[in-house]
Amino acid sequence: MSAVDPSKLETQTFDWGIIKWLVSPDSTPGANITFGQVVLLPGEGHTRHNHPQSEEILYVLSGVGRQMVDDKPEFEVRAGETIYIPTAIYHSTVNTGWEPLVLLAIYNPGGAERDLRNLPDFKAVPVGKAPRLTRS
Repeated sequence: MSAVDPSKLETQTFDWGIIKWLVSPDSTPGANITFGQVVLLPGEGHTRHNHPQSEEILYVLSGVGRQMVDDKPEFEVRAGETIYIPTAIYHSTVNTGWEPLVLLAIYNPGGAERDLRNLPDFKAVPVGKAPRLTRS
C-alpha cells in the first residue's frame, strides 16, 4: 500500500462546492470507512440530510460556518473544531464566511458518499482535470 495521491482521483462538484474522496470502500481495497476533503463555497452548504447507515465526523480545517445536528439550534464552527454526527441523525453545514469552508469528512461505515451521485447538481471531474469554482 502506498500514499493516496489526490491527483489520481476524480473530484465531485456541486452547486455548493467540491469533494475529493481520498479513501472509500469503492476505491481503496479493504477500506470499510470513507475519508475525504469537502470545500463549501461562501454562502453555500449542505442542506438538512442524514446518512441512515453511517455515523459521520467533520473536522474543520479552515473557514467559519453554522452547523446543525439533530434539528437542534445551529452553532458556529471554525478551524480546529470537530463535529460528531451519530448514525441517521439529521444535520446541515453552511459556510457563513467570505472564504471557502474546508472540512475533512469521515463516514463509518463507508458508503454514504454513493448517494451524492444521485443529486441533481452532481458532476464528476475526471482525473487530471481541475474543478472550476463559479459564482452566481
